[in-house]
Amino acid sequence: MKRAVNDTDRCVACGECAGQCPRGAISIYKGCYADVDLSMCVGCGICEKACPAGSIKVQEMEDTGR
Repeated sequence: MKRAVNDTDRCVACGECAGQCPRGAISIYKGCYADVDLSMCVGCGICEKACPAGSIKVQEMEDTGR
């Protein structure tokens, strides 16, 4: 299953990804970086395309059964 993962060191907390996420799976944590709620993310890739800093990547994740 695919999920969005954010490199918080590259993130500029602009909110573009959060504004584009159709599931509301992304929020800006204390104005510092985008935080992806993996339980809500479906790995659609819209956030990855919207991110001007290139900090969000959709990756294959191991299914933990949750």
